[in-house]
Amino acid sequence: MKKLLPIFAAFVCAALLSGCGAKEAVPESGHDLAGLKFKERVENLYADQFTIDRYEGGYSMIYTEGDDYLIVPEGMDAPDSLDGGVKIINRPVNNIYLAATAAMGLFDAIDGGDAIKFSGSEADEWYIDYAREAMEKGDMLYAGDYNEPDYEMLLTNGCKLSVQSTMIEYAPEVKEKLEELGITVLTDLSSYETHPLGRSEWIRVYAELLGKGDEADALMKEQAAQLDAVTADADTGKTVVFFYINAGGQAVTRKSGDYVSKMISLAGGRNVFTDLEDDTRLSTVKLEPERFYETAKDADVLIYNSTIGGEIHTIDELIAKNAMLADFKAVKSGDAWCTRDSMYQETMKLGAIITDFHSIFTGDTESNPPVYLYRLEGGVE
Repeated sequence: MKKLLPIFAAFVCAALLSGCGAKEAVPESGHDLAGLKFKERVENLYADQFTIDRYEGGYSMIYTEGDDYLIVPEGMDAPDSLDGGVKIINRPVNNIYLAATAAMGLFDAIDGGDAIKFSGSEADEWYIDYAREAMEKGDMLYAGDYNEPDYEMLLTNGCKLSVQSTMIEYAPEVKEKLEELGITVLTDLSSYETHPLGRSEWIRVYAELLGKGDEADALMKEQAAQLDAVTADADTGKTVVFFYINAGGQAVTRKSGDYVSKMISLAGGRNVFTDLEDDTRLSTVKLEPERFYETAKDADVLIYNSTIGGEIHTIDELIAKNAMLADFKAVKSGDAWCTRDSMYQETMKLGAIITDFHSIFTGDTESNPPVYLYRLEGGVE
């Protein structure tokens, strides 16, 4: 048993983003860094998982809850006195291996998709037009999933940076191997953001890599304006159930603290499930049929999540998933909707998605038709 304790401790250290005492706190704004003169701190509107400081000469430091990254201008070197734990990213930033699906829409929004050469998803898995078309043309190559990348392809094609999701925590040996080969790993922590638009705000991180900070700032102001327009009169009093039916016939919904649940609330809806939490990192919860039926049957609005089983288009298709849905108030009233497949990859469109929710909850879909959801056709016979 004593022999296992050091192994367990090492595993815990690897699993925790902050490390075992190695991660220092973000310094207060205004501090110089390793001889670099402080210029400005980028103001975040919603995100709390990263901080960006800029220094004279074109240097930037990205502090995250995991690792810290110094962006070095083209033709320049990192300061000799820099903390050895800081990861270095040299400009120009290109030939990126992107395994964090949510980041693709952010790169695309700042016209930075061409910096990505390698994808962790196949062409038919992309709903971002740029990514799918780039892979079909051969401008972007499939380099394997996050946990089994094609190291040889990455090395021979000059990859120096990999953007990974938090799933890389479950494959620490892959991260270690990539960095051993000279490929810096930047972990996208947007899924840990407490505010839904904090996810969108990770566009600032990728814009900083590419020198497009002004574009990111403009896009975030646009997102904030969309949210402000909705939250000014947010509470509609409408109750909402958001779910899908899995292959075993169980209803699967989002945790009460999940970002989709928060988006529903920001849009003026009230999620019928208010206390769904557990100790796992999963964002979803499976429910027993009885509990799901009793809690959700009288919801004013039903939203079917197409992420796993794909889009459905009619009430009949919905009921075919589980016959009990025929008794639901929203099915009978025709207030049953489905998300489009693309919704979960549109990280830069969360303000628009909240607006779509609000349009549905207020019954204003004729004058403000939703883009990322659509009403199911037909009705119960």
